[in-house]
Amino acid sequence: MIKSVLIFNQLGKPRLLKFYTQLDTHTQQQILRSIHAQISKRPDTLCNFVENTQSLDNSNTRIIYRHYATLYFVFVTDLSESELGILDLIQVFVESLDRVFENVCELDLIFHFDE
Repeated sequence: MIKSVLIFNQLGKPRLLKFYTQLDTHTQQQILRSIHAQISKRPDTLCNFVENTQSLDNSNTRIIYRHYATLYFVFVTDLSESELGILDLIQVFVESLDRVFENVCELDLIFHFDE
């Protein structure tokens, strides 16, 4: 099950956040900061999966992410989700954004998020 979808830049500024569980804003910001701190330090040679993270209360979560240009696309899932399936979902999501915005960039998500 997908628990949340996060898109943020290299500095950790959120560009799109969607949590599928009810969380207060402070908790959402803590999760965002924690995930950014964990994955922004990782070199590109490591895999795109992080399990048993300290960022979430529940220990059976997995972070699956891809880094495109200046943006991180992050899905937080439970352990039953397929890592490769979620990576493919991220790829399809980015390709869809590319079609809508014709070579999507961070500014498109800031100023044209309603399209």
